[in-house]
Amino acid sequence: MPRPRRTQVSIEDTPMYHCCSRVTRRAFLLGDDELTGKNYDHRRGWVESLLLKLAGVFAINIAAYAVMSNHLHVVLSVDIYESNRWNDKEVVEHWHQIFLGTEVTQKFVKGEVIESYEVESLKHSIALYRSRLSDISWFMRSLNEPIARMANKEDKCTGRFWEGRFKSQALLDEAAVLACMTYVDLNPIRAKMADTPEQSDYTSIQLRIQSALNGKQPAKLLSFIGNERLNQPKGINFTLKDYLELVDETGRIIRDGKRGSISANAEKILARLNIPCENWLTITADFGKLFHGPVGTLQELTSYCEHLGKRRRHFSKNCQYFQAG
Repeated sequence: MPRPRRTQVSIEDTPMYHCCSRVTRRAFLLGDDELTGKNYDHRRGWVESLLLKLAGVFAINIAAYAVMSNHLHVVLSVDIYESNRWNDKEVVEHWHQIFLGTEVTQKFVKGEVIESYEVESLKHSIALYRSRLSDISWFMRSLNEPIARMANKEDKCTGRFWEGRFKSQALLDEAAVLACMTYVDLNPIRAKMADTPEQSDYTSIQLRIQSALNGKQPAKLLSFIGNERLNQPKGINFTLKDYLELVDETGRIIRDGKRGSISANAEKILARLNIPCENWLTITADFGKLFHGPVGTLQELTSYCEHLGKRRRHFSKNCQYFQAG
């Protein structure tokens, strides 16, 4: 039986989560549909465009994503501090970018007079919006529902487009985050939809590479900020160059399907994370098979389960891959 989302999310333990939504019956309604002979690649563009828009609306950052032919992967970082920093008007303005709000909230952002009997309703709406704007379930709902409506309208049909629930995994430490991001970024290569990361359409890795060629990082994605330091900006504690090299070399090995090796230069991240090269290749090739719940070292998994009142540490056996033997 599916577990309530509140029993899977613990911001106290980690802000990072891997989410996956699948098209109903796993049909290829975002790519080449062999049943109908139609191509729906343009819908992958819909998903990517809306996903990047939502990154500017929610207090949730996107670390990685891959829009596939029948499913979507996204790695999210929840920033509750950002939503708490917004003033009341900013909260409502963010919410109105994707939802109509109420008559009172519409009056509020226009600067019109709020009557005394409307104040309590306005305060309630603002508190509700502030909470939802840092909520993964609302983020995924705001992504999936519009795409479903657009696809059904195009197909002149009704009914479910996505499976009822999206999958959510807590990523409990740096190693889990980097492994999951690499797994997501290399999805098209494993599926033989692309030969190299830069050819992987509708993915975060392609967007990062395109921006890197211009000496920049994508504004809509969580940035790589280098090594951890005092007063550091928000971002991922590795250099973009190291990450791109590691993903590129990992992708070549996975694509060729042969036993390969990671160069000493690209192995810098693995050494810092204390992950043996062989373990890394196993994790990034089989992440979806190895982990069906929270991901991290045994110590982090134990702490996470304690905070959520879980009596069993499911899939703890595979924690071994995140540490040297």
